[in-house]
Amino acid sequence: MAFPPLVEPAAALGDAEQTRTARHRVLAGFGDVAQRRLAAAHVTVVGAGGLGSPAVLALAAAGVGTLTVIDDDEVEASNLQRQVMHRVTDVGAPKVDSAVRIAAELSPTTVVRPVRAVLTAENACELLAGADVVIDGTDTFPTREAVAAACEQLGVPLVWGVVQEFHAQATVFWSAPPSGTAPLRLSDLYPPDAATDAPSCAQVGVLGALCLQVGSLLATEAIKLVTGVGEPLYGRVLVIDALRARTDEVPLRPAASAATRATPVAASVAAPVPQLTPDEALAAQRAGAVLLDVREPAETARGVIPGSMLVPLGDVLADPTRIEAPRVVVVCQVGLRAQRAARALREAGVEASVLAGGLDAWTRATVPA
Repeated sequence: MAFPPLVEPAAALGDAEQTRTARHRVLAGFGDVAQRRLAAAHVTVVGAGGLGSPAVLALAAAGVGTLTVIDDDEVEASNLQRQVMHRVTDVGAPKVDSAVRIAAELSPTTVVRPVRAVLTAENACELLAGADVVIDGTDTFPTREAVAAACEQLGVPLVWGVVQEFHAQATVFWSAPPSGTAPLRLSDLYPPDAATDAPSCAQVGVLGALCLQVGSLLATEAIKLVTGVGEPLYGRVLVIDALRARTDEVPLRPAASAATRATPVAASVAAPVPQLTPDEALAAQRAGAVLLDVREPAETARGVIPGSMLVPLGDVLADPTRIEAPRVVVVCQVGLRAQRAARALREAGVEASVLAGGLDAWTRATVPA
């Protein structure tokens, strides 16, 4: 669905900025007016890491007038594989300093407001106030929940993405969308505390090039919202599987109302996904449950639990009804992907649980020390 533009256009662009943005201004359906909307826009990027870095680069290059970049970290050498805004010479310096430098080099008219602070539930509304659009490029779920809650309170659209290992998701949340459009919130995708135990990138890794792809996608969504050009990724979750070069869409709808949740079916969907120990998973398999391994073929080629059904996560999310089994125990490497698959299956009416700790936990429990 198309949305009206968020920002009124600036009065005019200077001669140098008209030249710099010439390829935007000749785009059909974009033109000078959309470019002037970008010049008047204020976009806040939370996190100057793997997703925030390419988003800042793209937004500055696009000619966004004001960028607020929020991050309290310093650049580390291990960041450089994916956080393309930083350089070797930046190691030890505040990440927000890189945003100031890179924007000045790309777009002299862009004003960067660096905020070196930890965003919390207590200060999020203050830090995000005044933004036309917020991009969440953070990497911990408590921070994501704080950003989402503040955006809900402020009524600001939230462009949201996550990358881990070879996989990514992206979508747009908005508690106050245009009239006639249902609000969508982070809790519609991830119920509270759903990803509390999610492993970090330091534990499971992340493909650096995928961060660039998704960060650029988030910047594109922000540009569309500001200018009113195209159809934002609203009501849809983009699911990217980099190993298989596959992109799928999953519909996103508002969660059931409180009254609806009182019904048995809705209650079963909203309830926490059961977590099974390796012994409990083995017992469930012996009792007829299907062990569903949602890792990628390159991963399952290195070994699986005997008797497992192998269906990559992207396929499960795209069509949970393809898993024709009344009871399923979902398996991945450490448990995060299994959580997502299990929730999709439960919404489709399948009794799904998760092998807590994934194949790593299974290996520790079954391989002699």
